[in-house]
Amino acid sequence: MKATILHNPRCSKSREALALLAQAGADVTVIEYLKTPLDAEELARLYAKGGLSPRDGLRKVEAEAKALSSAEDEAILAAMAANPMLIERPLVETDKGVVIGRPPEAVRSIL
Repeated sequence: MKATILHNPRCSKSREALALLAQAGADVTVIEYLKTPLDAEELARLYAKGGLSPRDGLRKVEAEAKALSSAEDEAILAAMAANPMLIERPLVETDKGVVIGRPPEAVRSIL
């Protein structure tokens, strides 16, 4: 099974999700999204595949996220593309779907 993870190695939840993927024997592509940001179109694709809204994927603890509380999806996606710290992590994709790995065990649903 192939999997892609938007990963922040400094995040314990992201590291736990990556470990779950490895334990499952997944062929994992790791994207350190802070170093290699995704564009708004790719983020929109991922959220749509997971049945998520961009607001679901917004890291609400970030100060910049508060300014997006009433923003449209396109504005949220543009903000995430410009400032990837706004993306809730980890975001994991397999052929079965896309989930936000919070808690990391959520990844099991797409294995």
